[in-house]
This record gives sequence, structure tokens and C-alpha cells, in this order.
Amino acid sequence: MKRPHLLPATALLAALGLFAACAAAPPQPAALTAPAPEASAPADTVFTIAVIPDTQNYLDFTHQTAEGFPFDASELFMEQMAYIAENLESAGGEIAFVTSLGDVWQHQSLEIDAEHAARGFRKVPNPILDAHFAPTEKVKTVEMPKAHEGFSLIAGKTPFSVVPGNHDYDAMWSDSQFPPRALKPADVDPNDLTSLGVLHPGGLDNFRSVFGAETAFFKGQPWYVASHDGGADSAQIFEAGGYRFLHIGLQFDPPNDTLTWAASVIEAHKGLPTIISTHDYLSKEGKRVPNAIIDGNAVDPIHNTPEMVWEKLISQHDQIFLVLCGHQHGQAWRVDENAAGNKVWQVLADYQDRNQTLKAIGFKSDWPVGIGDGWMRLMTFDFGADTPVLKVQTYSTFYDQLSREVADYAAWYKPGEQPHLSDEAFHNTDDYTLTLEDFRARFDGAARTAN
Repeated sequence: MKRPHLLPATALLAALGLFAACAAAPPQPAALTAPAPEASAPADTVFTIAVIPDTQNYLDFTHQTAEGFPFDASELFMEQMAYIAENLESAGGEIAFVTSLGDVWQHQSLEIDAEHAARGFRKVPNPILDAHFAPTEKVKTVEMPKAHEGFSLIAGKTPFSVVPGNHDYDAMWSDSQFPPRALKPADVDPNDLTSLGVLHPGGLDNFRSVFGAETAFFKGQPWYVASHDGGADSAQIFEAGGYRFLHIGLQFDPPNDTLTWAASVIEAHKGLPTIISTHDYLSKEGKRVPNAIIDGNAVDPIHNTPEMVWEKLISQHDQIFLVLCGHQHGQAWRVDENAAGNKVWQVLADYQDRNQTLKAIGFKSDWPVGIGDGWMRLMTFDFGADTPVLKVQTYSTFYDQLSREVADYAAWYKPGEQPHLSDEAFHNTDDYTLTLEDFRARFDGAARTAN
């Protein structure tokens, strides 16, 4: 994977009271290297999927110099998108597909959406969260345009997917069924974040205006094979490594009609190895549980919890072999057998709490402010051997290094993410290899392409 010419590294970013953490001083840049294919293997047996976790803190309008922030956090987002663009297969690199895991931007534009209001849902005041997440037109004038600018760098050059996270909805309110008990920061119970109340999102007009099925990003693209709910759910097909893959992106806490649609897409593309991207699915402990502060099913039962998504969709369709998610701050992975007895790998990555870039310039705030520090996932498939492998690596476009190359990586991030782990074990959460031992038996018959 070629090393890109990065944009100016003046970028350092910030997020919100509930979304932040970490420590020290930037290392010297080192070249990014991806695993090389075996000498005897065809070149196209190796490819990479770029996975973009929550970018909300980069695009947050309050994290830009125009609002008095010490730098434009959006530069880190643009660095990520420029890096991906310069390493696409179409540009001579190895990235064959790009998936964004949601929470692209930070703010909403409505107090509550019309559909939920008509169904009797009510917003209640929340002094703590309202101070950070009050609706603002600046989501439309600052955050959404910058998101469009970033994804325009890869548009028309590669298949890609963007799913809506809870922040990408038109509204996100504190629901009257779960009012906040904490009215000031000192009241927050760190062992029970529902003391802050429970948020709920609604309305997707903002998301559809940037990433909907009828936008120029996707309309007429041959690889964009299906959509639902105006593009809130979508499906793509891409070819790489000698196989055809199906990717399905699901909206936040997907309702039953989304799951029914996804099953129909799988049925229409029988035999293809299928990857699911959705915003909320795993906790940093590797459990399929929702984030308690925004549990869609608890507020509105038409939504499914992560475990319900597993039971109703993922475990029932043997084509699904990989699930990708963000939302819950940290990293984890697990593997389970589906109803057919085959393996499903499920992988979490969300780096929005990381703020070493802020600490390095002495930034101080009453609330911890997260940025992301440029970290993203590179998932490299190698089909050159008899048993395929998937190498999962974590790379920062700000530091221009893989996680394992950063000497202070565990010191910076482990205390706020996985303090119980050893340094080596912490490194292993962001740099590891999965052996796809059943992949060829499951998919060679229907999905193998001429090499």
C-alpha cells in the first residue's frame, strides 16, 4: 500500500462531554506497509477494505477555528479521505471497498421529527446533553457539506457504503419515557449512564440528502445494487481477491422492515460472501448489547437490539461471514457459529474518544473532549494461501503509523479503553489476524471469479 502525500498535519480534534479520552506526544512518522502477497500468488489475491469509524468529532462545527477551537478538526477527516483515495485499487493501491460505520457528523437540525411526534413521543429537557447536542442549522452549513466534500474524493472511483448512526438523524432527543436524573455533571452516575436519560433518533432527511440512493454518489452506479428507506439501508457488490462480495449497510438499530429487506437482498444474490456494516452492534467487551444511553428498542420497540439483529438476520443467513460496527467507544471482536454451524466474525472499531492530539498542545476543558487522532481500520484479505486470512490493522493518517508502530500507543489509549489488559494484549485488540478456515468451502462454488 503506497504511502500517500498527507495534507498539513495542523489537524487535532474534539468531540463532546460523553465522547472522549487519552495521552502524550506524536511519534516520528513511519511508512505504512501492508502485508505482501506470497511470491507465487497472483497480485489480485490481496486486497483491503478501508473501515471509517465514527467521524462526528472531526466534523463537529464547534471543533473548528471559526468557533474558537485551536485547529480545524475537519482536517483530520479530510486526511483520512485523501489517504483512502490515494490507496484505492483504481489509483494503483489495494483498497477495493470503503465502508463508513455511521455518526458521520455530530448535530441534528430538529427538536423531534414529525413521524415520532405524530406517534406520541415527547422530548424532555436535558440540561447536560442539550448543552452539547442542541439542534442547529450549522449541521447543514458546516458539518454535512464537509462530509460531502470528503466522500467526493472517492466518489466514482470505488464502491463504498455509508450507514446512518444516531447522530446522522434529523433529531435526537431525550425521550420522556426515560427522563434524566442528572441535571448537572456532579449528578452523573458513572456506573449508570441512564442517569443522563435515554436519547432517541428520528428522521433521515439530512442523511438522505448527502448519502441517499438518489444522490450522485450512488444513483446509476452498477455496484450499488439495492436500497431501502431512501438509502438509509443499502447494498453494494464488489469484486476483489478472486471473489464477488455482497455488502449490506443497515441503519441504526434496524427495524424489522430493514431486516426483511436485507434478507431479500441476500436471497437475490445467493452464494456471495456477505459483509454487514451497521452502527451499533458490539460493546467494547465484545457483547451484543446496546449502548444504554441510546437504546433504540427500549424507547421504540419497532427497533431491534444488536442481539435481536443477530437472532433474526445474521445467524440465519449463512452467506454473512463478517459484521462491522462502531458507535460504542473502543475495539473488540468475537466469532460465533451461525445456524448452519459456520463462523461469523464480528468486529468493533470506534476511536472517537481518543484525544492525544489535543493533549499534545495542552488543550484543557471542563469535559473530556474526544477527537479520534486520525485512527481508522485497514482490513486486508489474503487469498494467496490455501486457507485465507484477514489481517486487521489500525492506522492513523495523522501520525502516519500503524498502531503497533507507535511506542506510546498503550500508554496513550489503554487507560481509557481497556485498562485491565496488558500492553501486548491491548495492541492485539487493534492488530490481529483472523483465519477464515471455512471461507473456501462456503463460497468457492458461487462467488469465485476467474483469476
